[in-house]
Amino acid sequence: MSLLPLLTLLTVAVPVITRAAAPISVDISSQPVNVAAIVMFLVFVGATLGITWWAAKRTRTRSDYYTAGGNITGFQNGLAMAGDFMSAASFLGISALVYTSGYDGLIYSLGFLVGWPIILFLIAERLRNLGRYTFADVVSYRLQQKPIRTLSACGSLVVIALYLIAQMVGAGKLIQLLFGLNYHVAVVLVGILMVLYVLFGGMLATTWVQISKAVLLLFGASFMAIMVMQSVGFSFNTLFSEAIRVHPEGAAIMRPGGLVHDPISALSLGLGLMFGTAGLPHILMRFFTVNDAREARKSVFWATGLMGYFYILTFIIGFGAILLVSANPAFHYAAGQLIGGSNMAAIHLADAVGGSLFLGFISAVAFATILAVVAGLTLAGASAVSHDLYASVIRQGQASERDELRISKITVVVLGAVAIALGILFERQNIAFMVGLAFSVAASCNFPIILLSMYWSKLTTRGALLGGASGLLTAVGLMILGPTIWVQILGYQKAVYPYEYPALFSMLVAFAISWLFSVTDKSASGLAERQRFLAQFVRSQTGLGIEGGKGH
Repeated sequence: MSLLPLLTLLTVAVPVITRAAAPISVDISSQPVNVAAIVMFLVFVGATLGITWWAAKRTRTRSDYYTAGGNITGFQNGLAMAGDFMSAASFLGISALVYTSGYDGLIYSLGFLVGWPIILFLIAERLRNLGRYTFADVVSYRLQQKPIRTLSACGSLVVIALYLIAQMVGAGKLIQLLFGLNYHVAVVLVGILMVLYVLFGGMLATTWVQISKAVLLLFGASFMAIMVMQSVGFSFNTLFSEAIRVHPEGAAIMRPGGLVHDPISALSLGLGLMFGTAGLPHILMRFFTVNDAREARKSVFWATGLMGYFYILTFIIGFGAILLVSANPAFHYAAGQLIGGSNMAAIHLADAVGGSLFLGFISAVAFATILAVVAGLTLAGASAVSHDLYASVIRQGQASERDELRISKITVVVLGAVAIALGILFERQNIAFMVGLAFSVAASCNFPIILLSMYWSKLTTRGALLGGASGLLTAVGLMILGPTIWVQILGYQKAVYPYEYPALFSMLVAFAISWLFSVTDKSASGLAERQRFLAQFVRSQTGLGIEGGKGH
């Protein structure tokens, strides 16, 4: 399978890109080994292991491990959060969308940003004031601990598992293509590095790896965009007109609407992108790394600004690739196809504007994005198991800090082994649907119960549990019955569910079931849960009652 179709799935990926992710044969042995990329790769791995060693010496308590002691500043956290989104998927995938489809690429890149104002205005401050380590702390604040934490952990683990599969396959293919290593060896290497980062460095190491990667990627993308604009005299009019001239579709690349043809799929995709972002466990966990609600708001502000700038760069890079790569035979096979597929456009552009050394730098940064996001996902999964399931559900809050950390680190090792096994198992599968399913699960299970628990006083445990579970099952069920799995993977002629994305319907199910079973809940526990809303509201606004008045 080619490298870049998988890289489009790596983190907070664009589900629509994945239509092009069908298996493609690549002769790795025919690709020259990129010495510069190997050097850059080794330098980065050494640097990140150094960060992990530094962080390990400062990670002593449960709070240090889960949230870096709450000592990350708003700007630092904003960079780390942006690092989750400024992924190889965004850099390579959005650039590929622009390269193949023109204007539509900008539409989908901006779709990611829409979710961040929702986080800023609706979630960030309240989440920080109510939570401690995971978003399950928030949704279970006035509801029953066991069922709600179990549901939240299950939803989180499903999202994390789907992302980890895509990450591991993409990372394995990247190392395989660049260095000529066996795919299985590459996957094992990535898994070992992932476990080392999280096992010893915790959130502090994960945060600084994310920050380092974000800075490097911003620098690399900025350099590429500047060089592209220099080639056209810093004139956007020239860039677009020349791109239209050389692109096979001509002026059609400047017209929107070519990638999603029916309004239901478009609406479902938009809802998944907007609200799925606000339900991703590894993103929500980052709000607990700052000291108070003010720093949480600053985190979102910086993250949104940095990502907005980055997505503008990817738009320029995509059009630059049309101009400088599509017409250059050095980047194509004899039959005319782009080497590595259309998603290789940004990598080839790096070679075109900066030579082999810069190509090595960009390749190493692409690998850096994978390691950073995998580390964040693994830590989020480990905290869901150790803090939500073990400490809160199984031990009912009686677990010692040492025991909880021990379970968390055992979970990290287990997740690493599972990620390696799944990466090997799914090597030759079309895993395009997994990212879309991850967004749908986050939007249909996690987001509704987070929003309702913080804003709707009548929500009860029964409503939240049945609503979240219904959203989770509906999202998974519709994805299985949809065109991607039912037709392309299972081989049936016609999909039972005709649309590609289930978020529109699965979110409606989640909210409707939550409302119905909450308003009809006349139990004594339901009444008590409604009465506790006022105290929760005051705490969510002021943080009063939390240690030091600033949160847990």
